[in-house]
Amino acid sequence: MPDARDDKIRYYQDNLIIEPHRPNLKEKLFFLLSGIIVSIPITLLFGSFTRNFLDVFPSFFASLISIIIFTPFIEEFAKAYPLFYRHGETERSIFILGFLVGLGFGITEFILYVFVLNIPVIVRLPGILFHASVTSIVAYGIAKKRPLKFYLIAVGLHILNNFSAMIETGDIGVIVANVGAYYLCLMFYFKTTEQFIDGSYFVD
Repeated sequence: MPDARDDKIRYYQDNLIIEPHRPNLKEKLFFLLSGIIVSIPITLLFGSFTRNFLDVFPSFFASLISIIIFTPFIEEFAKAYPLFYRHGETERSIFILGFLVGLGFGITEFILYVFVLNIPVIVRLPGILFHASVTSIVAYGIAKKRPLKFYLIAVGLHILNNFSAMIETGDIGVIVANVGAYYLCLMFYFKTTEQFIDGSYFVD
């Protein structure tokens, strides 16, 4: 019989209740690191994909297809993938883990673009928080058991951001995508609760 003094276990009216898991600092750092690690192969993949698999198109259209269409769908899925296999979390904790994965991804992408591709810092700086925000939007969908809807919202914002960044008059689109992502992230954060996303565990 489990010890009722365990901080994850308690009894209520003769039912065993398993408390929701709340990630500690080490787990949070792990998810931040996972975002950092996954960003490198993803970034290299799309560079290779554009060069090798889309060379039947003119270079501009190859970049357009890769960056605007493929990148948002695959990046948003890759960032959120670890979250689908987290159990016992609260809505708030799964949201925070999603934010951390996206933050790690954004930080590494920022470093690659600024220090390897020589993109100006001011151009890439908003992307750090953008990646954190859109991944947390997907995490919110996972918490609410509607992942597809919120995944598509994140992908839509990502498509708008990437498309706008590729055209000369796209500054407004980039601003709309980033501000929209930040706003939704903040709004969804306040909509999350400490409710157990897997439901209550009662063992008679």
